[in-house]
Amino acid sequence: MASTTDLDLDMQERCRLLDEWVETRRQIATLEARASGLLVERIAVHDADAAGSPFHRDAIYRSMIAEYAAAGRTPQATVEHSFTDARTLALDLPAVRAAFEVGAISAGHVREIVRASGVVGEAVRSNRVDAETLTLFEAAVLVVAENDTAARTRAHARQVAASLAGETIVERHRRAAGERCVTVRAVDDGLALLSAVLPEWLAVAIADRLTAMARHIVRTRDDRAPVLPPLEPLGDHPPTERDPSAAIFGHSDTFTTDPTTGDSDPLAGLVDPLTDPSSPDIEHVSGDERTLDQIRADLLADLLLTSAPSEALGAGLGAIQPRIQVTVAASTLTGGDDRPAELDGHGPLDPDIARALAGHTTGWTRLFLDPAGLVTETDTYTPTESMRRFLRARDQHCRFPGCRAPVHRCDIDHNHDHALGGRTHIDNLAHLCRGHHTLKHPDVHEEHRWTAHQQPGGDLTWTSPLRRRYTDPPRRRVMFV
Repeated sequence: MASTTDLDLDMQERCRLLDEWVETRRQIATLEARASGLLVERIAVHDADAAGSPFHRDAIYRSMIAEYAAAGRTPQATVEHSFTDARTLALDLPAVRAAFEVGAISAGHVREIVRASGVVGEAVRSNRVDAETLTLFEAAVLVVAENDTAARTRAHARQVAASLAGETIVERHRRAAGERCVTVRAVDDGLALLSAVLPEWLAVAIADRLTAMARHIVRTRDDRAPVLPPLEPLGDHPPTERDPSAAIFGHSDTFTTDPTTGDSDPLAGLVDPLTDPSSPDIEHVSGDERTLDQIRADLLADLLLTSAPSEALGAGLGAIQPRIQVTVAASTLTGGDDRPAELDGHGPLDPDIARALAGHTTGWTRLFLDPAGLVTETDTYTPTESMRRFLRARDQHCRFPGCRAPVHRCDIDHNHDHALGGRTHIDNLAHLCRGHHTLKHPDVHEEHRWTAHQQPGGDLTWTSPLRRRYTDPPRRRVMFV
């Protein structure tokens, strides 16, 4: 049995490796920021060259991009995006650039913030909003970016941009809807990439339904018998006094009995090859061993080509419906204003689409939050429906830091175990995906088990086996008026 000293040394070594990894990633971010700054300096040289030879501006630009792509062994499109991002960072987002230079955010965070800032920059240039709006955008986005993942930052940044330049983003969404298309590109080895550009809410719903159907197949594939082709008919040959299937027919209406049927023939004592599992005459059909991604791809092809899943893929698939969660103000829902709704976990949604979903989808839940009327606790283990609605709106996804699994694929967990006295109260409940839920399960050995403690207001603090604490705050509805 290991001594206390050995356990302490082991814990120190694990902490050292974690700390060095975090510090190395911070240093990488600072180097990425330095690389971005070098691109800004190169842009200044380009602008001077283009000003001296305005007729050759395009050639000068293309030559610069080509050289950096060749030197960095990087696709030209990627290099061009890097130059554009570097310029935006230097001219429009000084606070984001400063955070990048000290390694407080990564290149992935910067990429998402710059992309989302485009709609705010467009609103500023068209004089729809004041120039200070970009400063507000930076401040609101960095609150999340410095404490969360790039993926969550993307959703938050898009929601902030929609709040700051709502009229612009609604117009952009409606204009962009006209660009929807489907393309096919060969990727060799007999495969092709089928791409569909769709409104985001439709794409999310399609992906959700494919995932739900694929999981249904995985759960039930061991319960189904293989689908075999029908037997070939025997034709118009005369039946024998024995079972017609035990006859072998030849030319000129001649036939003989099949010696493999074990009847009163010389071979009657042999094992029937039609029932012997070791017989080479039996074809053994293997089980369904496809991965989840492979099943999703097969389902997509099956649905598009046949309009309904085939029986070979399992019964019950047609009843599976996609699920998305939308948050919209009551004033927008009733037509009182045209503020963007939000496709939770992804970004802004055209208010017309939100109103259409509310009016025509049976799965829509109307959510009106009234602090005086909200049920916050119950004596039972199971939360009330009003509590579930509140938790869905508050959490939007799994509450483990960085996880974005949607709430309808999560469990509502008692952070303080109900069996140990934990209350069924909104300050003790949170959505956790199955993978992160099991990290805190008592069955996990103490050396690897996580714990979660929720503060009033929804902040969820996780404690790791290394005694490190990670806090996941609930999503804030950031609105500017």
